[in-house]
Amino acid sequence: MVTRIYPLKNPVQDYAWGSKTAIQELLGQPFPSDTPAAELWLGAHPKAPSEVQVADRWITLDRLIQKDPAAILGKPVAEKYDGKLPFLMKVLAAEQPLSIQVHPNLDQARKGFERENRLGLPLDAPERNYRDANHKPECLCALTQFEALKGFRPVEEIVRLLDRLSLAFFSDVLKTLAERPDPSGLKRFFSWWMNMDAGPRAKAVTQVVKAAESVLGGMRETFWMKAFNRRYPGDAGVLGPVFFNLMELAPGKAVYIPAGEPHAYLKGVGVEIMANSDNVIRGGLTSKPMDVPELLHLIACRPGPPLRVEVRDEGEERIYLTPAREFALSTLFILPGKPFKSGKARGAEILLCTAGHGALIDKGNNETIPMHKGASVVVPAAVSDYRIEGEATFFRATVKVSWRV
Repeated sequence: MVTRIYPLKNPVQDYAWGSKTAIQELLGQPFPSDTPAAELWLGAHPKAPSEVQVADRWITLDRLIQKDPAAILGKPVAEKYDGKLPFLMKVLAAEQPLSIQVHPNLDQARKGFERENRLGLPLDAPERNYRDANHKPECLCALTQFEALKGFRPVEEIVRLLDRLSLAFFSDVLKTLAERPDPSGLKRFFSWWMNMDAGPRAKAVTQVVKAAESVLGGMRETFWMKAFNRRYPGDAGVLGPVFFNLMELAPGKAVYIPAGEPHAYLKGVGVEIMANSDNVIRGGLTSKPMDVPELLHLIACRPGPPLRVEVRDEGEERIYLTPAREFALSTLFILPGKPFKSGKARGAEILLCTAGHGALIDKGNNETIPMHKGASVVVPAAVSDYRIEGEATFFRATVKVSWRV
């Protein structure tokens, strides 16, 4: 029966940059743990799908959807996305910086996936860029103070910061960049840096970090460049805080990453939602395989200040407004005497409780599911409507085409 709400059991990814406390504390597990927990995945991605309990056994969410896509996803979503859940929700806990990376657009992902299939690369090959044929626009909402690199700074800021360091190494290329401060000039400058031989680049990195300590002092850019250089000495990404916008998100604030935008999450915990993909092209600050030519092919050199996600408050619900079609994200603030009542016309939803306690009431089946911090459920489209009572905070993920955003 797929017309009921299912509690989820979700996989954890133990990447080295993860936290030994954040996800463990969310899930009510002992902490600090011996190994890091980097990402909690909530969804139906074939790499690591969530599980639901049907009768007396657990099955993966993607298999449940296969049994009746229209009932789980809603007929319009099932038809549009070929019977697959189009989004993936995560809790991301970064204790160390993630790599500098970009994600492809839909056409690039399809072509890249086909190309690597023709080369015979296994889907789990470390050197593979494209593990599926989907794009990966994403939105992250901070649960704690969160720092990130996002998109290229305005060109005049890049030039000003490097000029302040008074390094002859950059004088000619900075003059050229200042004379052509548009996307093509910025791409020429960034490509020059990324394609530089390792020896001269490592020497330049050392000079920049040393000069930044002297000239930029206690600026956060200096802090991160020093931290990057300790972990990845001489790496091209060490200068990321000069090239890219360094931004800090307060809890409840969100950022949207479109295709091609260079970014790196640096530190903090957040709820992330994205199109259902695991395609990542890396260009720095990582021990994993990098593909600089592919990164330079995909990268969008759009200089400008970072844009945060706008929100719209509707009663108990705060909706994060992004241009993505595959997903919509909102926060539900449940207070005693002020329950949240769902609409009847919905697609599939995933609900994650991040604070407090409550009760999720399936009105059609007259079933009540206790909810607490760390608990999550999938709500099929065939469920008529539901209500949440108690005192708790939830994140709600669904598909925008089936919602009112």
